[in-house]
Amino acid sequence: MPSPPPQVTLLVDGYNIIGTESSLTKMRDRHGLLAARQELVEVLINYSAFRGYKTKVVFDAHYQPTGTRHEDITPHVSICYTDFGQTADSYIEKFCAAVRSKPKLFKQRLIVATSDRAQQLTVTGYGAEWMSSQQLISDVHCTSRRVRHRQRSPKQSRGRFLMHSLDKSAQQRLSEWRQGIR
Repeated sequence: MPSPPPQVTLLVDGYNIIGTESSLTKMRDRHGLLAARQELVEVLINYSAFRGYKTKVVFDAHYQPTGTRHEDITPHVSICYTDFGQTADSYIEKFCAAVRSKPKLFKQRLIVATSDRAQQLTVTGYGAEWMSSQQLISDVHCTSRRVRHRQRSPKQSRGRFLMHSLDKSAQQRLSEWRQGIR
């Protein structure tokens, strides 16, 4: 059975997040912008899958004379590189305006992650929710911890003997066998 469509679309101003998150900033400074972009996308892949978000990471063309380009990375994450001369901010604003003009087609929540104050005011004016870069980073780290916690073995030993990690019915049967009842 296919999974239901995401109920939340998250638009991420990619370079704004890279400039805010210290580990991404260090990676950008040491290994270049490409490495920082790849790391951000990797983090957002896990985050979006866990949260069930449809995430679009928007990057400025960054002085590259190219047209708008979209890449689907996973079913949950895509990347948009803006047109030459177009900023991520203007792309996000146009996206929010398009969503606002077609509310019957777009019934999902729309969240924009950026710390740009002017962008915050604009997107909330279009009815989107705003999340600061710091808030997104914090939520990503919290979600990562939750995923690691879920992946840990649910059965923690309650003592030093193997028997203590078994459920009650298995303990009862072992006890009966040991006493020769069965």
